[in-house]
Amino acid sequence: MVLLETSDEWQRQSSLLLQARPTTARITVKYNVPNLQSPKVQKAIKRKGDAEGGKKDVAAAPAVPKAVLCLKTYDPESGVCLQFKTDRAAEVGRLITGLGRLGRHMAALPQKTEDAVMEDVAAVESTAVQDQAATTTTDKAQPGASGAGGGGKKKKKAKK
Repeated sequence: MVLLETSDEWQRQSSLLLQARPTTARITVKYNVPNLQSPKVQKAIKRKGDAEGGKKDVAAAPAVPKAVLCLKTYDPESGVCLQFKTDRAAEVGRLITGLGRLGRHMAALPQKTEDAVMEDVAAVESTAVQDQAATTTTDKAQPGASGAGGGGKKKKKAKK
């Protein structure tokens, strides 16, 4: 079993494994939030408190459980096992959204070409910026036409 250091490395290695063996390789996801009331966690908290000098702050904030996400890609035929563990919330979200891309490899579907879509969007945005620049120059040329808004009808005062 290989424990990889970064999430990008795990995704890259997993995609290569799934492309090589899409029918047998599988991804498993485990998300563990420890129960603070369990005796095992209480014993670990007590040991940690003794190691810090035996003082417990009365006004200290309650302990927050440290949840762990464990992703594992396993192929039983070759015996390859790629594993990645994290406790960072931002990384968890990124990994969960990235599982869709890996699922396409498992289903033997072609990859989506998102880069081409982004190029089209960039062309549309540049055209919109040029149109906006043209309208602002015509607004400045005409003194009475103001496209900025901000004005409007005043509210009437309530009768007493």
